Amino acid sequence: MQEHYFELVVKISSHHSLFSDFLSDTLPVGFEETDDGFIIRSEEELDTIVWGLEQFTEALQKALGTTIELECTQTKQENSDWVSNYQKSIEPIQIDKFYIHPTWDEADPELINIVIDPALAFGTGHHPTTASCLRGVSKYVKENDRVLDVGCGSGILGIGAIKLGASVDACDTDPISVENTKVNAELNGVSFTNIWEGSASQTDEKYDVVIANIVADVLTFIAKELKGALKENGILILSGILNKYEDKVLNYYKDLEILQRIPQDEWITLVLQRKEK
Repeated sequence: MQEHYFELVVKISSHHSLFSDFLSDTLPVGFEETDDGFIIRSEEELDTIVWGLEQFTEALQKALGTTIELECTQTKQENSDWVSNYQKSIEPIQIDKFYIHPTWDEADPELINIVIDPALAFGTGHHPTTASCLRGVSKYVKENDRVLDVGCGSGILGIGAIKLGASVDACDTDPISVENTKVNAELNGVSFTNIWEGSASQTDEKYDVVIANIVADVLTFIAKELKGALKENGILILSGILNKYEDKVLNYYKDLEILQRIPQDEWITLVLQRKEK
């Protein structure tokens, strides 16, 4: 272990989820999410990441026509095994039928346990988008359902569906996410029926439930392929939607019926259904 490491504290004024996606696609290491940004730690200097964040902020401002405040503070810290300290700070969480906990905490014998180590995953159940989406999974996924998890990330949603008795396929355009999902499936003693790097358009199957916890803009771009993967009367669970973008997203899914809105903080999960004609 090196004597020192570098810590980059990133503060942003808005569009937290878009910056999170950018870092997930860019960083070779994990990062910690905070209320107003992120903390990135590495044994190497993080100047290139600062430059990338500045460029991304500038591009995002031009694309959205808005002002986004970015503040990056990099410091050199004594290495006191920050990974271990961070792991100790992660508390298990109950979400409806599910109990999400890291490997170093005990399982709950009364609930459906999902084991996720934060050092290996983007989704640990603590973010409102993951938590509200898991509530939708808990309520709407039934035994023997065929389920597709689009943008699987850590695999937490698909793993939850498998533990409810469903047969689950998963995909993500990010190869790191696909690998994380495989690792976490093995950690939980479950298997995905199929998993691939790419989009939902790469399967011809029809599903009882399709789950997509992404960001609002992407949900609008891929609306046709998500709806195309549904069986008649199939259920679509959409998450990653800031409440101010709810109407924008729904405009692309107005041919589906709204079964439930699951709000948490400033985020919305939508449960929609394709009705038989």
